Amino acid sequence: MITYKDIYEAAKKERYSEKLQPIPKNFVKEVSKYLEEKKAASSKEGDIFSDILLKTKKQLENAVTLFQELLRRRRKKILNLVLIASETGISKQDFSNMLLVEKELFEEFMKSIESSDKKLNNLLNGGKEEETPENMLVVFLEDVNEFKSPEGEKFGPYTIGEFSNLPKQIAQIFLEDKVAESMEK
Repeated sequence: MITYKDIYEAAKKERYSEKLQPIPKNFVKEVSKYLEEKKAASSKEGDIFSDILLKTKKQLENAVTLFQELLRRRRKKILNLVLIASETGISKQDFSNMLLVEKELFEEFMKSIESSDKKLNNLLNGGKEEETPENMLVVFLEDVNEFKSPEGEKFGPYTIGEFSNLPKQIAQIFLEDKVAESMEK
């Protein structure tokens, strides 16, 4: 079971180190359990001015703040690793200290940079810049599950009344099926 001290120590190590620090693979789940327990304890009926209740609420607030700081610092370090990896070609640096979700984030950023570099090289070699598809603002009249465009780009899910700026080609399909309504004149 994780404690406030564990969260504090993890945030402290991350703050004072340049490299991504190792954390247990189940750290996020354990923090989640800890926060749920603290929420339950702080919402119990009783004397509002109870020292224990006030201490629990403050500890919950501080734990959330520390955890958010820890995640921000880790993301910043991952972004720095992505930049280094894109320049040097070394992409497995510090992988052992990353959580699975952080590894996925790293890989997605690397794919984006590689794609951007290819487009830039194409332009530098006299190629034409790809035109961005024109978009259309629509409001959904029905719930729509997540879907992929023909190019593989993910969209959705959308709920009734939600607005989205979709490529015209996709928006037209929803308009024809009366699943969405155009917000443009």
